[in-house]
Amino acid sequence: MTGSLLSLGHGYSAAALARRLEGWRIIGTTRRTEKADRLRRQGIEALLWPGEDLSRAIAGATHILASIAPGDAGDPVLADYADTIAAASPHLKWVGYLSTTGVYGDHQGGWVDETTPLTPTTKRGRIRVIAERQWQDLAARAGLPLHIFRLAGIYGPGRGPFEKVRNGTARRIIRENQYFSRIHVEDIATVLAASIARPDPGAIYNVADDDPSPPEEVLAEAARLLGLPPPPEVPFEEADLTPLARSFYTESKRVRNEKIKSALGVKLAYPDYQAGLKALLRDTG
Repeated sequence: MTGSLLSLGHGYSAAALARRLEGWRIIGTTRRTEKADRLRRQGIEALLWPGEDLSRAIAGATHILASIAPGDAGDPVLADYADTIAAASPHLKWVGYLSTTGVYGDHQGGWVDETTPLTPTTKRGRIRVIAERQWQDLAARAGLPLHIFRLAGIYGPGRGPFEKVRNGTARRIIRENQYFSRIHVEDIATVLAASIARPDPGAIYNVADDDPSPPEEVLAEAARLLGLPPPPEVPFEEADLTPLARSFYTESKRVRNEKIKSALGVKLAYPDYQAGLKALLRDTG
């Protein structure tokens, strides 16, 4: 199967999917001229947005992947192009929206699945809920084949803990009953490609690995793989964290991922952080 993918906000996860779509036409938006030039060298039709008109790209797409972060009012693309996307619905085979597991809020280390009520506790989570609902409202109005993917913490090449462990800046922040779920970027691409192959309009999927774990364990494993001592422990209350980093510690939950396996037949290449870190070290050093 081939098609024309319009990637709204062609970032880290979207690029991993695009590498899987051999023979497809890929149109990607970016805010930066230098990135647009780089995308064009990779064979991607790059558009600068905000700025350039997306109407023709929307009209010519068979598939849309939306991954632009929302603002206070929700999804910025829908603010400008909701009617255009609605008009394109008859020829759209698949639309994916990349959201976050932050929409579930804090569950004090408990498990969440796709049926868990959305009770975000951070601004980042609240505006994602707004954006999700805007896409769902448009889908209901226009018959859009919408799929929502709630991503756990993303890691992969260029986004791993090894550099901080090597240079001595890593700290193991200790907070009781703190759990994070993660997902390797290549497993995100696997899930998205599987959904494209098996469209199920209206579906929502958690995209996470099998092993939600305390963050300090991940850093300790990274150090072990490097043959270095574990980074020093710092109690959460004493940690010098940015407001954004601190906000991640206000929520603790473990994300269930059974649906991507049962509904999409996905087999994760990196089912836990141990497998993911080994691969990162092997492939990137």
